[in-house]
Amino acid sequence: MPYPDKLLADDEEVVRHLHPHWLTIFWPIVWFLLVVGAASFGAALVPEGRQQGVLRLAVVVVGLLLLLFLVVVPLLRWRTTHYVITTHRLLFRQGVLARRGRDIGLARITDVSYRQTLWERLINSGELTIESAGDAGATVLEAIPDSEGVQQLLNHMVEEDADRRAWESAGYVRGERDHPEDDRYER
Repeated sequence: MPYPDKLLADDEEVVRHLHPHWLTIFWPIVWFLLVVGAASFGAALVPEGRQQGVLRLAVVVVGLLLLLFLVVVPLLRWRTTHYVITTHRLLFRQGVLARRGRDIGLARITDVSYRQTLWERLINSGELTIESAGDAGATVLEAIPDSEGVQQLLNHMVEEDADRRAWESAGYVRGERDHPEDDRYER
């Protein structure tokens, strides 16, 4: 699903749109299988009698509540967490009912680093730390798929943004073909 265009400036394009690594939804899927299996088994174990329907309903209700908290909420949290790299900024949005977000202009990014444990190296995931100018401090993004590639992409985008800003401030007009790397602005 593409990121909403209404949040982007006229000349801004999405370069990369990410959600947390897919393994963050591994345990919710395991919980789903366990809860459905246990609820089915529990409902089958209810002895026959006058209260059988009520007891089975109670087992189903407990199973549904467990599914809500152990499966649905983590899946929604994963689905509503967005890491978006555009041609002008990095956007971070998170939350199902209550939302929080942060936008960092590429010009304000001073350092991008990543960290991976051995397990994260095996699954190609990691933690990205973005230092930016200002009082907000570092932004740490967790469970980033291909964190090394995203770090390199962000560094490249920061350099490209600095070049674009330098040419714009120098009065560069896109119609002129004076700069040897002009083709990269034609995208």
